[in-house]
Amino acid sequence: MTTIDINDKLLSKNDQHALANRRLLDSNGVWCVNIIGAPGSGKTTLIERTADKFAGDPEIGVLVGDLETRHDAERIAAHGVEVYQIITGGTCHLTARVVGEYLQRFDIGSLDVLIVENVGNLVCPTSYYLGEHNRMVLVSTPEGDDKPLKYPGAVHTSDLMLVTKTDLAPYTNFDVARAGENARRINADIDVFPVSCTSGEGLDQWFDWFGKHAAEKNSQQA
Repeated sequence: MTTIDINDKLLSKNDQHALANRRLLDSNGVWCVNIIGAPGSGKTTLIERTADKFAGDPEIGVLVGDLETRHDAERIAAHGVEVYQIITGGTCHLTARVVGEYLQRFDIGSLDVLIVENVGNLVCPTSYYLGEHNRMVLVSTPEGDDKPLKYPGAVHTSDLMLVTKTDLAPYTNFDVARAGENARRINADIDVFPVSCTSGEGLDQWFDWFGKHAAEKNSQQA
């Protein structure tokens, strides 16, 4: 008797779509970063600050995943960025097939960067590769500094962890250093930046990281 793991079969199909997305991005010199994080961790606000900082150089496109509503896309669009909202209707993650369908809506050749704001969840999105070049996870100070240990898959599959809402840390008993240590117990190579979109703390470090990766991809294309 042969047993087929349905989950493995689904992920295999997803990976085929993800590789097609990656080829499309690479052929057009577009760097893609997939942002995951719990609801309320600050994903949309970070994208807004990033759009304001770079103001079209590099040219950024955004895909936003959410269970319902177009609120996040409307917020981001107000900052002059081309953005499409993917309403999943209850599905707790984005898939590569759906991302590929929405990629067709962009004039992909005019983009330098594609940001994917995944559905607010630290479990399901970790298993679904979308074709991105880098993945990052947001952990906000109200969530607790043991979050990396509770959701190791999110940390293990990410290149960068942003500790967000550091302006609230004094009121939440959140230890930023301990959060970083916990993350590196899972992924020794992960970068960890503390940031606050309210106070501006750490945003320059994030902007440097973002700009460096975008520039590297564009230089490869040139």
